[in-house]
Order: sequence, then C-alpha cells, then structure tokens
Amino acid sequence: MNTPKSPLVMGYEVVIGFETHAQLSTQSKIFSRAPIAFGAEPNTQACAVDLALPGTLPVMNKGAVERAIRFGLAVGSHIAPRSVFARKNYFYPDLPKGYQISQFEIPVVQGGDVEFFLGDEKKSVRLVRAHLEEDAGKSLHEDFVGQTGIDLNRAGTPLLEIVTEPDMRSSAEAVAYAKELHKIVTWIGICDGNMQEGSFRCDANVSVRKPGEALGTRREIKNLNSFKFMQQAIDYEVRWQIEQIEDGHAIQQATVLFNPDTGETRAMRTKEDAADYRYFPDPDLPPLVIAEEWVQRVRAEMTELPRVMAQRFVADYGLSEYDATTLTQSKAMAAYFEDCVKTSGAKSDEKLLAKQAANWILGELSAHLNAAELDIEHSHVGPFQLASIITAINQGLVSSSGAKTLFKEIWANEQERFDNAVDAFTQIERLIREKDLAQMNDSSELEKIVDDVLAANPKNVEEYKAGNSKALNALVGQIMKGSKGKANPQQVNDLLRKKLD
Repeated sequence: MNTPKSPLVMGYEVVIGFETHAQLSTQSKIFSRAPIAFGAEPNTQACAVDLALPGTLPVMNKGAVERAIRFGLAVGSHIAPRSVFARKNYFYPDLPKGYQISQFEIPVVQGGDVEFFLGDEKKSVRLVRAHLEEDAGKSLHEDFVGQTGIDLNRAGTPLLEIVTEPDMRSSAEAVAYAKELHKIVTWIGICDGNMQEGSFRCDANVSVRKPGEALGTRREIKNLNSFKFMQQAIDYEVRWQIEQIEDGHAIQQATVLFNPDTGETRAMRTKEDAADYRYFPDPDLPPLVIAEEWVQRVRAEMTELPRVMAQRFVADYGLSEYDATTLTQSKAMAAYFEDCVKTSGAKSDEKLLAKQAANWILGELSAHLNAAELDIEHSHVGPFQLASIITAINQGLVSSSGAKTLFKEIWANEQERFDNAVDAFTQIERLIREKDLAQMNDSSELEKIVDDVLAANPKNVEEYKAGNSKALNALVGQIMKGSKGKANPQQVNDLLRKKLD
C-alpha cells in the first residue's frame, strides 16, 4: 500500500481516488459493427443495436476484450478467466436503452498498480479494477434555442473504466498518476489518449479529513479532460470542502463539474450509489470466458512495457531510476534516446554517451520542445545530430558552451535531419567550421588569455589565495568569455590552478 507522509492543507489530509474512462482503439463499437469516428455528422454512426431497437442483440467485440487483457498485463493485474456483463439502469435522454451495459460484480481486470515519480519520489497507486462497458450518447445544448439535441454516435463506443483505491494525497500526485496512466494506455496502443476528443476522461473522487480520522464524504469531479484543469479543479474542491467543514456544514456526496472559466466546481446532481443503478446480469450476453492460452498469446505479442524498458535503461546504461523513467514517458522519447546512444557503435562508449544523451534530452532538448510546444517526434534536432554534437564534445572538437550554440543554430534554422550517424557527424563538423565554434586547443593562445585575465582581476586572485574557492569560478568565467566559449573548461581549470598555486 502507498502510505507516504501526507502533505496537509490547512490541517486537513486530502484523499483522492480516480475513475478513468479510456476509449478503446477498436474500429467498431463494443457490441455492434457500427464504426467509430470522431467528428462525424450526428447520428450517422449508430446502428439498430446501438439504438436498442426491438429484436436486436449485442455481440461482444473481441478486439475490445484483447485490449483489456493487454492493459491488465501492463499493470500487473489478474485477468479474470470468467467475467460477467451487467445492466446499469438509469434514465437519461442520450441513453437509448435506458440502461448501460457494463461490468459490476466480476470485472475482467482485477487489482494491479501504477508506479510513477512525483519529483524524485517514487509513488504507487493501487488499482481496484478495470472493466469493459459501453459509452452513452451525447446531449447537445449549445446549438438549440430552448431545446436539447441528442447525438447517438458515441452510444456503444467501447470503454475501459479504470478505478483506483483512494491512494493519492494531493492534486500534484493525482496529475502525476493520470499522466502515467495516459502514458501506459497510449504506449500499449489500446487508446489514442486524445483528451480533447474525450478518448481519455478522468473523474476525481475528492474528500478531506483530519489526520487519523475516517475517510470523509467524497465529491466526484466529472469529465476532467486536461491535466491543467485537473489540478485546478482538485485544488478548488479541496479548499471548498475545508471551508464548508470549518463553517460547520456537512459535505453532501455529489457529482460536480469544473468550470475552467471561473476556476470553480459546481454540483450537478447528488451522487448515486450502486443500489440506485439496480445492477443485474445482462440476459443477452453470456459470461466472458478468457482462456489462459489467449492471455499468454497477448503477453507474447506485447511491446516492451515502459517500466520494463526503464529497468533495462538502468541495467544496461547505468542511468538513475528517475532519468530512466522520465526517458520512457513515451515510445517516441525512448526511441530517440536509444537511437542517440547506439550511434556510438561501440559498447564501451554506450554508458558514457547514454548519461550525456539523457542530460541533453532532459535538459536542453526538453526546454526547446516545451518552448515550441512540440512533441519529440517533431524535434528540429534529430537523435543522430544530438549524438554527433555529444561526440564532437568528447573528441575535443567543440566546448560544452560551443555545443549549446551549435544546438541552438541547428534548432533555429531547422537543418536537414539525417537518419544515419555518418551524414549527421559530417553536418556537425561543417557547422563547427562555418560558425567558428572549434574548441581552442592551442595551449600558448589559451595561456595568453589566462595571463591577461589574471592581470586584469587582481582582486579575484587575492580572494582565491585567501581561501575563497568561488573566486576561481569568476576567473574561469572571464577566461571562457575571452576565448568566446572555445576554450576547454578542464584545460582552463588545470592551467589556472597551476598558475595560481
């Protein structure tokens, strides 16, 4: 169980659990052959089964089951050999049957956990279950004056609802969990993760309590479709609940919505319990039976999982667990890193290049990607170019400062991206010459700069001799400035110490 020291908000402990609906990446719906395409004209993708017309029967989509198995394997869950579909009864205009087909008592995926980092602290959130169900339609209010339109295109869309234990203790932890879950479902290819289109929707169950007390009454924030709004909504809800309790009011269980324009949550309806839905086994669907051979076949066909890949990066490349986990945020980032590392061609160079590549990717490259709002697939500097820049540093062709200038030059001018190490290194050598970035290796030229700096900064010299080590950094900075960033920093330090000592 994840039992960290919980941060307190105004003397209260925050308790958060999540229910996430991941739309499965099948071509057709969960119980019919109707297609799934976002943005289609209303009511053009709902067939007779989705509309629950008399005489129609649901038929299970095998692809949806396989994706559920894949998820269960990815998070270390138990795949139930036999699970049952139930009818979840409630009335809403966009629910044509008057009930939703879901799983209740026996879900297909049971248990498991999701591990992630919050800062440099490793966290784990336990999963209760993940079950298959169909989506409802959509009510449209904005296009009709005084009326509501119903679009049933989403009716029957396959969902995997992933439910956690109430293990999270802050909005930051909740967002970190949601991002990790998003990474997992997109990595294994069961969901496209498009939050704007509703493919990955999170509901946060939030309550507060005094440390050591029983769990408080929770309120469920529905349909959070961005990580930014998720954190804002939870933070507001926590403050609101604490203020209510401090003012002597009891928290009523409810479903609430977050308004990003006002930054506030508002109650939509009182929260239902399971008894309100009158669950009972769906008579039109037999139990879902999953043979062990099917599970093993799915396991054998799965791609390397992010947590397994991160462990390999630690073992093979000597990376820290934090760096390895961060580099496996997405398949694209992991592939970029490995392309960069394997450019060296020599096993003996891989660990050195790996640590340098990790520092560049998580530092300079990530900063540029974030500023330009780009994914790593669209980076202006390719993995072979970055590897060539690092190799140029290691070979003494360019200083670290010059390498950053070189990186910025390639990024700004979107130089041609090569898909092989030879052409990329040739490009880097050419740019070093053209931009006059070659590292200064002439010791006599460097010695003259050092002498000039020492003569011009007698105060720093005296401070260093008096025991102030920081004065040395000031002198190094002046020398690097005098060499226009071309001097080898290690050579500068060695020569400077030799002259001063």
